[in-house]
Amino acid sequence: MSFTLELGADAPNFDLPGVDGASCRLSDFSEARLLIVVFSCNHCPYVIGSEDRMNQLYDDYASRGVELVAINSNEDVNHPTDSFEHMIARAREQGFKFAYLRDETQSVAKAYGALRTPHYYVFDENRKLRYTGRMDDNPRQAGMETTHELRDALEALLDGNDPPTPLTNPIGCNVKWKDRDAHWMPPEACDLL
Repeated sequence: MSFTLELGADAPNFDLPGVDGASCRLSDFSEARLLIVVFSCNHCPYVIGSEDRMNQLYDDYASRGVELVAINSNEDVNHPTDSFEHMIARAREQGFKFAYLRDETQSVAKAYGALRTPHYYVFDENRKLRYTGRMDDNPRQAGMETTHELRDALEALLDGNDPPTPLTNPIGCNVKWKDRDAHWMPPEACDLL
């Protein structure tokens, strides 16, 4: 069994606090045609380089029934800027239009098998995983990307087709696990990188 969620798997449930002060559950997105779950954070340069694209993605697809939710699971002892208080400030500063949630126990990141920040998961209307990996090939430098796998997957799914490339390697920083070395991830996850 691989560490990260496999294509075709059901979306693991979550019930997490959001930066807007409300709890957010998987069921809150039941009306969405497609749901994008992205594991994100505040400090990673790959996330910072993608934030404007995440906002733009939300703008471009919300009217077509696509929802986006970002989850920060990083430990915040060695990475204090990933604390919930800093998340609230970051969401306000960047004008996030999507839900931004805190996974303090890291149980949701483990259930999804999040490898990197950012790491995207796209679920269909039945909440089956149809795409996972990166947004594009250059998350750190906006305007320098040459591929658009996440958008390609969304377009295909909205048209009733399979994503042309359903699995890509996420590009970014390792998820910062509690009580582990900063570069730790389960050995089986290394096979995916």
